[in-house]
Amino acid sequence: MTTVFCIIAFVANEYRFNAMGNESYLLIIVPLLLLIIFYISGRQIFEYDSDGEALNFKNRNIIPFLNKPLHDEFPKYKLIKYDVVSILFFKRLYITVSSKNNGSTILKYQISYLNRKQVNDLKLSLNKVVKANKEKKDKTDDDRRIFA
Repeated sequence: MTTVFCIIAFVANEYRFNAMGNESYLLIIVPLLLLIIFYISGRQIFEYDSDGEALNFKNRNIIPFLNKPLHDEFPKYKLIKYDVVSILFFKRLYITVSSKNNGSTILKYQISYLNRKQVNDLKLSLNKVVKANKEKKDKTDDDRRIFA
């Protein structure tokens, strides 16, 4: 919205008023830079649900045409590991999920807009699932050894 307003002000200044001179190019440059930063920082809305037997991840943008929304749902037992990478003001969540075809798949989500408490809650929840999966796997490995 701001970008459109600034473009209209730029065109009006160039062809009608000519009040700003060369500074009118800032009306184009500044909003475009802000739009680029907005695009690079990633999808703004991240939803996570770990209730029940499945994990649900949704990652979408406020402006629908900028990025395609992501939606993944898979059983908890398929979660192998996760990693949160934070570089400057960019945060990414990488989730490794087991799959039948090639062993594992890495899912990527942009969580730059989550605050520290929300990221810690997400890590705590995912830690519980990973720990439960490891304990379950260790138990089945022990049971196989006993029967073998």
